[in-house]
Amino acid sequence: MTGIASYLVFFLTQALIFGVVCLGLNLQWGYTGLFNIGVSGFFLVGAYTFAILCGPHYGTHLGGFHLPYLVGLVGAALITALIGFVVGIPTLRLHADYLAIVTIGVSTIFQLVALNAAALTGGSQGAASIPRPLPGTLESVAANNLLMLAVTVVTLLIIYGALEAIVRSPWGRVLKAIREDEEAASSLGKSPFSFRMQSFVIGSAVMGVGGALFASFIGFISPQDFLPILTFQVWTMLIVGGSGNNRGAILGAVLMWAAWTLSGSVAQALLPLDLQVKGGAAQTILIGLILMLVLIFRPPGLIGEEAVVSREARLPPTPPKAH
Repeated sequence: MTGIASYLVFFLTQALIFGVVCLGLNLQWGYTGLFNIGVSGFFLVGAYTFAILCGPHYGTHLGGFHLPYLVGLVGAALITALIGFVVGIPTLRLHADYLAIVTIGVSTIFQLVALNAAALTGGSQGAASIPRPLPGTLESVAANNLLMLAVTVVTLLIIYGALEAIVRSPWGRVLKAIREDEEAASSLGKSPFSFRMQSFVIGSAVMGVGGALFASFIGFISPQDFLPILTFQVWTMLIVGGSGNNRGAILGAVLMWAAWTLSGSVAQALLPLDLQVKGGAAQTILIGLILMLVLIFRPPGLIGEEAVVSREARLPPTPPKAH
């Protein structure tokens, strides 16, 4: 495999992992209106859960269960869903800015726990040797990367298909009704808190799966991988691609990850050595600039939310009766 092909496989794998996380955020924000700014925290929970379940015996912290890969993914989803449920009980009665502030705090708590609970997570030393799919089966790096890309694509397609099915169902229409007018939805006998909780838990579980894929792909995680900048990246991906549209979430993830990586490469190639340490700031400024331009010139995103057309509206008009 050529160098360019190897890089494309590496790039697509990481971009599509972010696509999985964007799908989870899109269910929460795009369809339900939940302003979750704690994305990195749920991503962290999924990554560390997978490392504990599937990683080797670390000696210094929890791990060594050597469970199958699929069990690790499912376990990451379930534990993150449980954490989302616990977090949602006191927070989902809040709205807009209040919910955002609380979820930022929750994400910071998760990151600090990962940093200081060394017996659980390894602390600042992180967790290493996190396995890829079918460990020891493939010898070449290129083959392992291709397998990881295939697993990521299959996982993304399964989640995409499942979310498309549920958001187009009556359950999904209730989510949109709550997003648009919570009081009107309540007057029709729907419980906004219950539906918001369901959306929050499912979205958190999807983010946890993204974290598990990330841990497996990179092979090493530490608390520094889950700083608030990750939440900013995912939100930018969703807004640029188009919230309320699952295809837009995936497209935004790929495009904005391309912008992030390419801007880093350009900064490294063009900036002098004494300024290259500031390349990360230049990347953040560029992403922020793209976000502002999209919000000004294309507020719905590149692929805006699909208009829901009723069955009656799709039927051809009835011809007038002859008198």
